[in-house]
Amino acid sequence: MSKRSSPVSPTVDFDADGIQHGFLKLPISTDESAWGAVMIPVTVINNGAGPTALLTAGNHGDEYEGITALLKLSNTLRAEDVRGRVIIVPIMNVPAATAGKRTSGLDGGNLNRSFPGDPDGGVTEQIADYFTRELVPMCDVALDLHSGGRTLDILPFAAAHRLDDYDQEAQSLGGAVAFGAPVAMMMFELDATKLYDTAVESQGKTFVTTELGGGGTTTPERMAIAERGVRNFLIHYGLIEGQLESPAGQQVYVDMPDASCYVQSEHSGLLELSFALGETVRRGDVIARIYDMTRTGSEPIVYHAQRDGVLVARRFPAQVNMGDTIAVIAEVVDSLER
Repeated sequence: MSKRSSPVSPTVDFDADGIQHGFLKLPISTDESAWGAVMIPVTVINNGAGPTALLTAGNHGDEYEGITALLKLSNTLRAEDVRGRVIIVPIMNVPAATAGKRTSGLDGGNLNRSFPGDPDGGVTEQIADYFTRELVPMCDVALDLHSGGRTLDILPFAAAHRLDDYDQEAQSLGGAVAFGAPVAMMMFELDATKLYDTAVESQGKTFVTTELGGGGTTTPERMAIAERGVRNFLIHYGLIEGQLESPAGQQVYVDMPDASCYVQSEHSGLLELSFALGETVRRGDVIARIYDMTRTGSEPIVYHAQRDGVLVARRFPAQVNMGDTIAVIAEVVDSLER
């Protein structure tokens, strides 16, 4: 059964030349606003023939590195510097960002677990549907900026995914490397079915994602990585001219071959990690201890690394519950190409 048209309406003309700043408007009705709308900011910069890049952040509302980088870009990128079209959506999930949370303050929805979306669903599903059926088909290349938010701290990296289409995979990997983060990764997702990543890749588009820090804040170092990376992305795919800027040190390639890279807690308590982000871990090393907070005199539960690699992500809050990912260990490799 065919779906109805999206209830989202743009206030910009995606085909018009020049720079436009506007909104993607989604009607809502709440106790505070009977005839209201979710207003998602959007910038469109169009200058002649060329590819279309879709740049997004704020898929989760507490991941501020990408949001800030794209808000800055929307104020500084000039039409005369662009060849083709750049669509910038700094805050995909406005209700989540307004609440300062990973998930929507209106329906509790996790946008990056809601694709391909539904025009007749809740607010989060309606936003996902608009991106899937309207924005993604417009683009040739897409960059979605993530970080760890309030609950994770992550070594800054850009990433691609293993795909059935080797050429599509290679095009995405090239962008992930060119982004110029300290780490380039081939990323394994625990469940990719409802991700924005999958919605974009299933349409045959070139897609790059990132994790740029976390802790629910930004730092000057990580903002520099984000801003440099967005510019490198546009240069690499031919939307602006310039020289790619490399990271300060040699870029590290890491691979996540399977779900065993994720260390998840089977206990609740107080977390003590034994390694810092970026440190080398050997199989069998004590990666973490979890202490019982309900009594004294109890030995901590010890977690051992199940693989060699580098610690690329860690839980940020010290208090941990069963099922929480407490660490991610990825393998350092010489190349990410097939």
